[in-house]
Amino acid sequence: MLRNLVRFHNCLGHAFSPPTVCPRGQMFKLLPLLSVNSESYSIVTERKKFYEDVSISHGEGGMFEINLDRRKLKTPGGKLFTAPNQALAIAVANEWDTQKDMLKFYSMHMNTLCNTALDNPTFRSKDQMITAALKYLETDTVCYRVEEPPSLVELQNNEWDPVLNWIEDRYNVVIGSSTSILGPEIPQATMDTFRQHLGSYNFWSLTGLEYVITQLKSVVLAFALIDKHITVEQAVLLSRLEEEFQIGHWGNVEWAHDVDLYELRSRTAAGALFVHFSSESSAVKRKLMQD
Repeated sequence: MLRNLVRFHNCLGHAFSPPTVCPRGQMFKLLPLLSVNSESYSIVTERKKFYEDVSISHGEGGMFEINLDRRKLKTPGGKLFTAPNQALAIAVANEWDTQKDMLKFYSMHMNTLCNTALDNPTFRSKDQMITAALKYLETDTVCYRVEEPPSLVELQNNEWDPVLNWIEDRYNVVIGSSTSILGPEIPQATMDTFRQHLGSYNFWSLTGLEYVITQLKSVVLAFALIDKHITVEQAVLLSRLEEEFQIGHWGNVEWAHDVDLYELRSRTAAGALFVHFSSESSAVKRKLMQD
């Protein structure tokens, strides 16, 4: 199994720290491999596990491939599955390796994000992705405020204002907040600044960032998380502030609340890791080209 080749947590270290490179001899098992039928997991959300061993091998152009037994993994679109760097390949391989008797594809967030970046199933350009991401700024979670009850108003001001003020200072923009159902009117200069910033991401990292934005329903929280100003736990809590307030007052179905909370944390953490791994790959490749 993959865990016999590499210790996943040793390679990744801290969630947002550069990965430690594992010894190549321990990392890769180069095999003459067949292909995994992509149709087997592109439609269903679960299926019976059909492999025993997971390994990683070098691909063309500095890419990394995932091998299930003696078969190369493919995307739902039929492309050869390739990851742009070792850390991302390890993360995906770990998801496949930790599956039990049934493969639960909906829990394999890194694998899904890689598939999305490789297949681009909606055929979107970077500019279209940026436009879609910026739409969330118009309805950003931290920009919509209530007028009552006073205790919730105070909670929103105390918890959301600091991160909102931080991002305005960080990017030298104006966002603001509003109690209107229409939300605040975002200045065009702010939109232009964020569009330029998003344009600096490569396609892979932008795929991950858009995913984080959709999970948190907030550009502000997503940027703060990716910039390491807040943690995953803080980002998720801030995105659910009103819900947590209501639960504190009225109670909740404990198991359902916990499942939702941990699932959102899992998806958000995966998206943030994906952004950092993908961005690091791009930076490394640029440095190699310059050298």
